[in-house]
Amino acid sequence: MKVAVVSRTGAVLDTGTLYLHQEDRFAEGLRALVREHGPELIAIGNGTASRETDRAVRSALAGLDGSAPGVVVVNESGASVYSASETAREELPELDVSLRGAVSIARRLQDPLAELVKIDPKSIGVGQYQHDVDQAALKRRLDEVVEICVNRVGVELNTASPSLLSHVAGLGPTLARNIVEHRDARGGLRSRRDLLDVPR
Repeated sequence: MKVAVVSRTGAVLDTGTLYLHQEDRFAEGLRALVREHGPELIAIGNGTASRETDRAVRSALAGLDGSAPGVVVVNESGASVYSASETAREELPELDVSLRGAVSIARRLQDPLAELVKIDPKSIGVGQYQHDVDQAALKRRLDEVVEICVNRVGVELNTASPSLLSHVAGLGPTLARNIVEHRDARGGLRSRRDLLDVPR
């Protein structure tokens, strides 16, 4: 099982591999990660062997004295598509595909919308007949729904990725990237006025 520990802002703190079939080593490895990083929650993807993983994680955490994080099963639809995408390679160039997937699942627990905008909406599985309709029309409608959702929910400028910002009304991919670069260079944005200094 691939594991990733992320900060409150989604920054990767640690990654690794734990093997479910080696129960003692699995439990020791998981408890060591929990003691080192103190996560509040553990996200488990709902794919293959998710129930077995959930049981193994809960069993391993039972050995901790009251400081065990919660465990949540997270929908991983499209996570494998993201992990092999150009966006994932740009965001996480030092990680292999399976570890990128683990990071995405952890981040989905924190901010599902911010992660879901990074993949083509068709990859989420919007219905069993999605391939029977006009694909151009489907893409337009799905992109429209994503944009409506992002603008209704809003974004946190100091943590939003270029993928998320590019769906904000009035911003495109170039301006979204410029905002993130400007924000990162300044150590964050303190007010909306700071946006006036972003190169267009």
